[in-house]
Amino acid sequence: MKIDSRFLPRPEAELRITMTLDGEPITTQVGDTVAAAVLAHSGDAFRSAGQDTPRAAYCMMGVCFECLLEIDGRANMQGCMTHARDGMVIRRQNGLRKLNGDTDD
Repeated sequence: MKIDSRFLPRPEAELRITMTLDGEPITTQVGDTVAAAVLAHSGDAFRSAGQDTPRAAYCMMGVCFECLLEIDGRANMQGCMTHARDGMVIRRQNGLRKLNGDTDD
């Protein structure tokens, strides 16, 4: 569900790129980060943590790890530290993230 963004609109840039977020096409400007693009698109949560707690980008400088997304098939990518590129496939993550050494047992 698309909601109004909490951010003021910027002047339209000549260079726009298109990505998909959970299968839905979104556009952003060249130079934006993935986190900025997702926030500007909907303002919805980026992921859910334990007990379905919604989480979204907070610090926008790579410290808090609240902006974790699956980007181009790689889980736990920091959206605020990843520059948006044309054709990226972005998915929200649900549940606790896996750490190195985790097993399904």
